[in-house]
Amino acid sequence: MLSVHQVTGGYAGTPVVKNISFEVEKGELFGILGPNGSGKTTILKMLSGILPHKSGDILIKGKNLSQYTPKELAKIIAVLPQHSSQAFSYTVKETVSLGRYAHQKGWFQSWSGKDEEAVNRVMEQTGISHFRDYDIQQLSGGERQRVFLAQALAQEPEILLLDEPTNHLDLSYQKELLDLLSVWSKDCGLTVISIFHDLNLAGLYCDRLLLLENGEVNINHIPNEVLKESRIREVYRTKIEKLPHPRVPAPQMVLVPQRSQAESQSVNRIDQSSLEVKDDLLVICSPFPLKTMSSGVTGSGTGWNRIFLNRHVSKNYDCSDHRAEMADFVREIGFEPGETVGMMTAVYVEDHSSKFYEEGTFSVYVVVTAGVGNAVDASKSEAHSYHLTPGTINTWIFVNGNLTEESFIQCIMTATEAKTRALYDQKVKDAVTGTIATGTSTDSIMIAATQQGENLEYAGTITPLGKVIGKGVYECTVEAIKKSQRRIKR
Repeated sequence: MLSVHQVTGGYAGTPVVKNISFEVEKGELFGILGPNGSGKTTILKMLSGILPHKSGDILIKGKNLSQYTPKELAKIIAVLPQHSSQAFSYTVKETVSLGRYAHQKGWFQSWSGKDEEAVNRVMEQTGISHFRDYDIQQLSGGERQRVFLAQALAQEPEILLLDEPTNHLDLSYQKELLDLLSVWSKDCGLTVISIFHDLNLAGLYCDRLLLLENGEVNINHIPNEVLKESRIREVYRTKIEKLPHPRVPAPQMVLVPQRSQAESQSVNRIDQSSLEVKDDLLVICSPFPLKTMSSGVTGSGTGWNRIFLNRHVSKNYDCSDHRAEMADFVREIGFEPGETVGMMTAVYVEDHSSKFYEEGTFSVYVVVTAGVGNAVDASKSEAHSYHLTPGTINTWIFVNGNLTEESFIQCIMTATEAKTRALYDQKVKDAVTGTIATGTSTDSIMIAATQQGENLEYAGTITPLGKVIGKGVYECTVEAIKKSQRRIKR
């Protein structure tokens, strides 16, 4: 559909882009990225014919750009610049109708039924039909942007060039616009070439990305290859981290703010002095949010949390809507569910076991409540019927250190292995199968890290962090089981 070969150009003889080459296929949503001054808008102006290029070739549908008349080009390419202006007080519909100029014939332009249908359709698609008779000067910046997009679409182009199309739009309209462009490109074969400053939107919607650096191509590839952490840090000269989108297979980049000197020098940790034992409740209130990975009733998954609760409930507790009930409980005692990891246990919380372990560059605090009334051998779990009961072995691991994503997962693996060994040594059996249990049917675990200090890249069983976690979870689980069993024998 569009080919750019060794194109160089700029303003007043000074090249802004140098030897740029790329191709865009029909129906692609193609994003152009780069820091300010890297040549993004210059390329877009050259593709539209507004700015001549000094050397190289731009081919549209196999034909050189210079061989098209302006009206011929307008039937193929529509442009939505970053800052659209309207000198006259036209209505919204009149402004959109200007997009049909390229399709008019003869000296006396005639308005056809097809023109009317096209204008009404794009106004509906861009969500501006309800103010079709408004003076465009009355609209907000975001509303005007949608009007000018509708004007570009009214041309019924094969290629749509966009310069930061979401710049003036609020969150909902950004999504609506890009969803619409994605549908048009896939279902209607519209080729969309757009400049993006928002790397996350580009990664979420584009089929391919062109990353510019100092007027040259750094990379032209799929989003996951372009949006690599090291590359973006180098090109944009800023600290950034790459994360997967939680719902779709698309890369997302997050800025990492620079910490103040006071924050960098402050030393905070979670230890035995942090734990508060209340009636039927274990509580740790951290003075700052910790990065967490947990299977708690509240705060499950990954996140940042400040409050940690382990709540004793009756063995007859109704689990039918335990998440809602737990959230209500958290609010009742003065905390917010959104910053809380909350667990339940049928074990009396005063029978918990906790130990603090200090190493040279990090420390670990482990808290375990453990009863084995619903112990299960995971290898023979098919013998059990599915029935939710309150959690029995709840494990908290607080790491005063900086964990990688990999070490978070390895912490859980190491802790689970240590817990299973504790059950084996205590000869805890699955009541249904009679075999040694590996856990209970509703165990919960939580890893929380201060994310301060030296990086702890790994937490496997023989790593420095893994050794401490393995030892801590084993010792605390054994002690907590013994405490629980002594209570039962009373």
